[in-house]
Amino acid sequence: MTKLPPDTRTRGIHELYAEDPEAADRLLWDREVDPVTRRGFLKRSSLLAMAAAVGGSIPFADRMPGGLIPAALAQSEEPFTLEGKEGLTVLNDRPINAETPAHLLDDDITPAKHMFVRNNGIPPEVESIDADTWELEIAGESCANPQTFTIADLKERFEHHTLQLQVECGGNGRSEYVPSASGNQWTTGAVACPTFTGVRLRDVLEACGIKEDAVYIGYYGADRHASGDPNKEAISRGVPMEKALEDESLIAWAMNGEDIPYLNGYPLRVVCSGWPGSVSGKWLKRIVIRNQKHDGTKMGAPSYSVPKHPVAPGSVVPEEDFVTIQSMPVKSLVTFPKSGIDHALGETMTVRGHAWAGDLSVKEVHVSIDFGATWQKAELKEAPNRLAWQRWTTAVEFPEPGYYEVWAKATDEEGRSQPMVVPGWNPKGYLNNACHRIAVQVA
Repeated sequence: MTKLPPDTRTRGIHELYAEDPEAADRLLWDREVDPVTRRGFLKRSSLLAMAAAVGGSIPFADRMPGGLIPAALAQSEEPFTLEGKEGLTVLNDRPINAETPAHLLDDDITPAKHMFVRNNGIPPEVESIDADTWELEIAGESCANPQTFTIADLKERFEHHTLQLQVECGGNGRSEYVPSASGNQWTTGAVACPTFTGVRLRDVLEACGIKEDAVYIGYYGADRHASGDPNKEAISRGVPMEKALEDESLIAWAMNGEDIPYLNGYPLRVVCSGWPGSVSGKWLKRIVIRNQKHDGTKMGAPSYSVPKHPVAPGSVVPEEDFVTIQSMPVKSLVTFPKSGIDHALGETMTVRGHAWAGDLSVKEVHVSIDFGATWQKAELKEAPNRLAWQRWTTAVEFPEPGYYEVWAKATDEEGRSQPMVVPGWNPKGYLNNACHRIAVQVA
C-alpha cells in the first residue's frame, strides 16, 4: 500500500481528499481504485471502518467511485456573520464571499437572505449610496448617442419587466478539483434564482443608439479594487451584443419585489442570466457599447476562461489557449432533504431540488441511490420563464438499513448530462457540474 507522509495523519479528511483523493482513500480506508471502472475496492476491515465513520453499513459500497469523500463526511456547519444573510458559509471577508448550503436553496424563488454573495472587490460604502441620485451612463465607441440616466429616468422611460433568473458563479464547485485551483473554494452554494425587476438592457442600449460595428458591451460598477487602489478596477466584464440584446437581459433595481440587497448590488445591477455571474455587474454605474471584445478587468485569460482543449491536471496553459466562458453547463442540486438525515427503513423518502442549464432548458433529471449503478427518472417542471431553474421531485425507497448517498443528474435539451465525477480539470477551477449528492442513514 502506498502511504502518505506521516504528518498527513494529523490533518483533516477534507484537506487529504483535496490534496490527493486516491491517496486519501488508501490512507484512510485502505481502498484501491480500479483504473478501468474507477470503483474503489474495500477490504472487509476497510469497509467496516468506513461504515463506522458514516454511521452505518453501506449496501452499495462495491459501486462507490474511488477517490470520493463520502457525502456524510463532506458537510460543514460553519457560522454566518453577514447582515441580512441567514445560514451562509463565509469563504472570504476581503472581498466578502459567502455561499448557501444546499438545503437552504429549497425555495422555488430564492429569498434575499439565502442568495449567495460573490465579490471581486470592495462594495461601495453603504452610506455613500443614494438611489435617488444614482446615475447610469451609457457610452462607448459604438454608442451613437451617449446618455446618462437616473433610476427614476429608467423607471419612467422604459417598460418594466419581472423575471425569475438564475445566477451562478463560474467557480461554483471549485473545491472539488484536484489539484486544487486558486480562488474561493465554493462547494455547491454559489447559485440562486430570485426574481429581478427592471428594464431590458436592449431597450436602454437602443435608446442610446447601437452603431453597426457594435460587437460587445462592458460594465463598470462602483465597487473598489480589493487593494484599495483607486486607480485599479475591481472587475469590468461584459457579453457579446447577441447576449446583451436578449429579452431576459435586464438592468434591475429590485429583487423579489424589494430593493436589491446591498451585498448583491444595490441600488442597480445588470443581469445576464445563464452565463457566469461575473457578467451580471453589481453597483452598476456605466455600460459601454464596444466595437471589439470588451477588455476590462477580468476579461482576459485565465479569468473566467477555460482551456480550448482538455489538459492534464496541474498543467500550465498558455494564455492564447484559453477561451472565455459563455453559457454555463447543465447542473442540478438536491435541496431536500438535508444531507446527513436519518430515515426509517420501509418509508418512502421524498427527494427534490432544482436543475438548470445555462442558456438552455433541462430535459430530464434522474436520481440514484446506488452510486450511479441504476437511475430513476424524476418529475420535472417547466421553468416559469426562460433562464430560470426548474423544480424536480421524486420518491425513493431503500432496500435495507445502512448508509446511502442520493445522487442527482440533469440532462439538457441537447442531450448533455452531468458527469458523475468532477469534469476535466482547468487551472482556475471553473464549470464543475458533477452530480450533487447527499448522505442518508437508513435504520
